[in-house]
Amino acid sequence: MRLYDFLPSGNGYKVRLLLTLTQTPFQWINLDILKGETRTESFLAMNPNGRIPLLQLDDGRVIAESNAILFFLANGTDYLPKDPFERAQALQWMFFEQYSHEPYIAVSRFIHEFCKPGDPRFDELPVLKPKGEAALKVMDKHLSQADYFVGDRCSIADIALYAYTHVAEEGGFELTLYTNVRRWLDRIAGQPCHIPITKHDF
Repeated sequence: MRLYDFLPSGNGYKVRLLLTLTQTPFQWINLDILKGETRTESFLAMNPNGRIPLLQLDDGRVIAESNAILFFLANGTDYLPKDPFERAQALQWMFFEQYSHEPYIAVSRFIHEFCKPGDPRFDELPVLKPKGEAALKVMDKHLSQADYFVGDRCSIADIALYAYTHVAEEGGFELTLYTNVRRWLDRIAGQPCHIPITKHDF
């Protein structure tokens, strides 16, 4: 299978991390979104939304949206809970990640990392930061009573939330304020076959 990706992307990293944790072979294709490489005719033919990550299966079918890809890849592994209630809980946290976490923490990181000084997008930060902090507080409270987000082991819920949380300081968030989150980050980083977001030699 092929993974179309952009190395700094947390959404792409989720998929790279799960593929590596499950030791699933894949071909990695990096597309620079800053140069419009996901807006080419050939890529838009695969994903009209023009976004990465995109997973292309060996038979040519494709799956877009990072958390949908995680759900697909985790099927039949320990990263997808088998219990129906726990599976729904995993999806609950993944929806939380996409709607209450990623839009604030990931976007803040993008502005800090990729926008030039004076860019009007910096004006968004005073709105983004408190909402990102609110998401981190929700996570920290949950993790005060649990080692992982679902059950007693790492799942796709953890992978989805880990991707942008572990680099949240690049977006101006102070992770030292969230003791339980920091312990959880160490727990995920300690998983066998863990890779950093900067790894690119697949």
